[in-house]
Amino acid sequence: MEFMNQTAGSFTLLGLSEKPYLRLPLFSVFLVAYILCVVGNSLISILILTQPQLHSPMYILLGNLSLVDICLTSLTIPRALCGFLSGNPSISYSGCFLQLFLFHMVGNMDSFLLAVMALDRYAAVCQPLRYSSIMSRRTRFCLVSTSWFIASLHSTLFTAMTSTLSYCDWVVHHFFCDVPALLMLSCTDTYAQQMVVFIEGSLIVMGPMLFILGSYILIIRAVLKLRTSEGRRKAFSTCSSHLMVVILFYSSVIFMYFRPSILYSPTSDHIVSVVYSVITPMLNPFIYSLRNKEVKAAVKKAIGRSRKKAEKWMQNGEKEDC
Repeated sequence: MEFMNQTAGSFTLLGLSEKPYLRLPLFSVFLVAYILCVVGNSLISILILTQPQLHSPMYILLGNLSLVDICLTSLTIPRALCGFLSGNPSISYSGCFLQLFLFHMVGNMDSFLLAVMALDRYAAVCQPLRYSSIMSRRTRFCLVSTSWFIASLHSTLFTAMTSTLSYCDWVVHHFFCDVPALLMLSCTDTYAQQMVVFIEGSLIVMGPMLFILGSYILIIRAVLKLRTSEGRRKAFSTCSSHLMVVILFYSSVIFMYFRPSILYSPTSDHIVSVVYSVITPMLNPFIYSLRNKEVKAAVKKAIGRSRKKAEKWMQNGEKEDC
């Protein structure tokens, strides 16, 4: 089969279904999910910026996670929405690999931030007297900036690895450009690339996950040593939201990227990719706000202030009319 000119060609993103009558329902679902994700994560970020009681390291890291989640969904959903609406699911060659680069960089930042948040929970539960020094502003800055640097290198490797392949099929069975879907289109043997994905990707993804697992083993040991049930309940409640997000994120990522290629299935991959790229970022603000008393109190306080301002504005308007 004759190869197409890769620099001038474009990929066709088939999305989640090739059936035209499903475009409108999928468009509606993705639009609602995107709005909920952007609004929910934006509100969390605004609350953390404006409410002094949320200026602790844990909530500053949560604000960073919210911004990363907005970026993660914004890299894939708007393009998918355009494809559903217009029926033109094509993406340029350069646009495809730019999307792949940014998606993997931002997606890995999710993983690193969850690890830094696990360190924060470990310091709060196991080292309360040293918490301020362990999670100082300088430490947080170094951890987050180093995470961005490592995520950029990882993403550069994956992008370079896939963009240099020869493609004889330009129809991507996915709603965005991702490594597993693109490797399936190559005319050449991709064994080496699959090994890189498995080995290097395992280090980048599994490293933070193992760190989180180790942190929670130490946290659970410390909590079980507490004498009062109230103390144990309080300690677990500070970690439950983070743990739920970790389980949801890593279970889908591991299934997506660390399984034999023989188990590749477009249908299952679509479902799993929607979980970690759409559902998880959308649910994060709701998980943290519904299970965290301080966030709930900040929301109530913000609503109370807004109500007072609205009442004051209405009273001033009535006085002017008189």
